[in-house]
Amino acid sequence: MNPSTLAQRLIQLPNWVQLIIALLAGGLVPLSFAPFNIWPLGIFGLSVFALLIKEQPLKKVLWRTWVFGIGLYAIGVSWVYVSISGFGGAPVPLAVFLVAVFVLSMAFFFSLPFYIFARWFSYYSLGLLIAFPASWLLSEWLRTWLLTGFPWLFIGYADLTNWLSGWAPVVGVMGLSLISAVTAGLIAHIIYRPQKSRSVIAGSVLVIAFWAAGFTLQKVEWTQADTTPTSIAIVQPNINQEDKWQYDFRDGTNDLLRKSTEPLWGTKIIIWPEAAVTQIYSEALPFLNEMNRKASDSESGLITGIIFDDQEKDVYYNSIATFGKAIGIHHKRRLVPFGEYVPIEALRNIIEFFDLPTSIISLGPEEQHGLKVDDILIAPSVCYEVAFPDLIAKNAVDSQLLLSVSNLGWFGDSLGRHQFMQMAQMRALETQHYYAYSTNNGPSAIFDRKGKVTAQTKAFEQTTLTSEIFAVNGSTPFMKLGSWPVVLISVLALVLLGIFGKKNPD
Repeated sequence: MNPSTLAQRLIQLPNWVQLIIALLAGGLVPLSFAPFNIWPLGIFGLSVFALLIKEQPLKKVLWRTWVFGIGLYAIGVSWVYVSISGFGGAPVPLAVFLVAVFVLSMAFFFSLPFYIFARWFSYYSLGLLIAFPASWLLSEWLRTWLLTGFPWLFIGYADLTNWLSGWAPVVGVMGLSLISAVTAGLIAHIIYRPQKSRSVIAGSVLVIAFWAAGFTLQKVEWTQADTTPTSIAIVQPNINQEDKWQYDFRDGTNDLLRKSTEPLWGTKIIIWPEAAVTQIYSEALPFLNEMNRKASDSESGLITGIIFDDQEKDVYYNSIATFGKAIGIHHKRRLVPFGEYVPIEALRNIIEFFDLPTSIISLGPEEQHGLKVDDILIAPSVCYEVAFPDLIAKNAVDSQLLLSVSNLGWFGDSLGRHQFMQMAQMRALETQHYYAYSTNNGPSAIFDRKGKVTAQTKAFEQTTLTSEIFAVNGSTPFMKLGSWPVVLISVLALVLLGIFGKKNPD
């Protein structure tokens, strides 16, 4: 059977036109994420991409995949420019150059697993139904660990607002991505060869079953919430990024935190955001001791972000410290390259952006014990860590509440702050735990076990949030198994297709 008329017209377009279509298709995918949340555009973009690489030679597939990745990252991580130029001090030409290098590099890493599709499966009759979604999933998995990891723009995040969200506690965000890619692959397969066939029928039944099961799974309670609420408060200081690390501004920051927290004493859990205290721990002890006394006297647990200096090891950590009724300390385990550490030290003397005040951070220990307020066990994370689903799920196993502190001032009023919040919502849904999400500039929020917002502040306002959370017991399947099942399923699918598949159309 020959390709459909629509597919033939697409194939017959000049290669440069197809590259432009690939670029535009990649640029559509970020519109499926927050704040736009037009999730069908993500599946549409993937379907177009799949059509562009079906039954094409290796070189063309790799070029189109790379260009699709450029469109994906140029739009999806455009906030990197705000960080580098607006707050990193880089001149506009240099900022544009650095962002371009970053986008081109990430697009390259995105495209690597599609070499497998291009080399072996482009001409397989079931290539779009099996090899394409498997390659997409492996691309996402690769980005969770390669070069310390940049797990951004996973298509599964778009599914927070549709029926597939029911699968999140079972298979995690990458599992949602796999189902979305299977859906896109089926659409592309039907468009490419619309004739009725066993593969179309079987694929359609499978996709319908996935979506219907997702709707049913939305009603499943994998965890159990306590019936007694716990009071919680978040201080959102909204300190300008330009002022935050200025020496003369430190006393003003402490005074702001002191005054904002005064009405909140007596609340069971009080949270300040990432690096809320802009002195290193040892230098801030007089202020911290004062806060510790007030927290203890009022039966509150105060949790704050701070740069912790381990004087014995002579290292600095981006940390979460506790005072009053709260116990424990957490050191960040996933660092932002160039933002928190500089792989090439010589760059500090060449470009101001690479000598930021926070670019001296060391990696925290992988195994840590979390935090505790009275009998509530808390799984903490600092900013970038929220992007790593397996990391958060693993820590949630022995915890009853999720907590993250962030400083979103680096991203200004860009897509970055919306994407961060969406990832935190997904972590709440994957674990079915309440989630306290504290930021410097907002929005700060409380999410329930379904990832829904129960309380939220406005962005760029100095304010506080008071609400209630419920300690949660139990585990979701994803907390126990992580993302490995969907990764192994994808690898196995490629192996089986290579062994039993056929290149001639069915």
